[in-house]
Amino acid sequence: MSEQQPNPYASDNGTPGNASYGYPQPYPAAPGYQPTVGGAGIPTPAQPPVIPPAAPPTQPPAYPAYPVAPAAGVGGSGLSLGDITIAGDQIITPSGPMPLKGAMWNATDFSRTETKIPTHAVVLAIVFFLFCLLGLLFLLMKEKTTTGYIQVTVTSGGRHHSTMIPAVDASTFPWVMNQLNYARSLSI
Repeated sequence: MSEQQPNPYASDNGTPGNASYGYPQPYPAAPGYQPTVGGAGIPTPAQPPVIPPAAPPTQPPAYPAYPVAPAAGVGGSGLSLGDITIAGDQIITPSGPMPLKGAMWNATDFSRTETKIPTHAVVLAIVFFLFCLLGLLFLLMKEKTTTGYIQVTVTSGGRHHSTMIPAVDASTFPWVMNQLNYARSLSI
């Protein structure tokens, strides 16, 4: 291991200084540099290189014609209702994937909207009733609050999954039904 063996693949048996495997190569001279002999050591400028005219563009190589199959999963777009997602031709749920074709979708509204008079309207009605009789108009102020959930269930391929979507306002259930009807149209 201490002795270095000559390179058996080199044509010159790997002698130093020759261009072969494992030995450093000499740097090429810079373009336009011509060494001077006995002069001031200033290189003489070389003529600019002659660039041949550009060749006309060629056609790209023809690729073999492979049959192109439609992408797997065609049939649906990215739709998500709670933790139920439609991706391609599958319904992705935490309990596992289900086939989209033939899926049964249901929604149940467990939300409620309450209308009440806010507390600041009652306080303003009492304060302004003492000063003028117009304070009772503050009792006409109403506040609507929606609480609850909308349950969405899907059954397909012998599996069943249910999710709860929080109702933030009165328009949440119509929005969920719109999404659900789109999912039903993809399931046909």
